[in-house]
Amino acid sequence: MKIRGGQASAAPPVGSTLGQYGVNMMDFIQPFNDATKEMQGAMVTAHITIYDDRSMDFRVVGAPTDDLIRSKLGIQKGSGKPNSEKIEKKLSQKDLQEIAETKAGDMNAEDVEAIKKMVAGTARSMGVEVET
Repeated sequence: MKIRGGQASAAPPVGSTLGQYGVNMMDFIQPFNDATKEMQGAMVTAHITIYDDRSMDFRVVGAPTDDLIRSKLGIQKGSGKPNSEKIEKKLSQKDLQEIAETKAGDMNAEDVEAIKKMVAGTARSMGVEVET
C-alpha cells in the first residue's frame, strides 16, 4: 500500500484495504505514523502481512526507485516509448550512486554495485540514459 509518511488515516486506502480483512486499522495507523514521522509527507510503501488471527505486521519501504530518479532529474514522468524516445536529461554516476545507497536497505542485494545495476535498469525502462 502506498501512503504518505506520517499521514495514515482511516480514510482510503488504509480503511478500505484493511477493513476488508476485518483488521483493526488503528493497530496499523498509529505505529505506521510513528515509524514514518521523519518521512512526513513523502510517499512510502508499506508491505503488510495479515495473519489468520487478524493480527498484522508491516514493513516500510522507502520511495520507489522511479520516484527517486524523477526527483534527481527534475522530471515529471519517464518516456512513454523508452526504446525510441529518450529523456533529454541523463543520470550521472554520482546520482546513480546516491540512489543506490538510498535503496540499499530495500533491495535484496548487499553489494552497492549490484544495486546500481538495478537502478540503471529502472532508469533505462523510463527512457533515461545513464552516463558512463
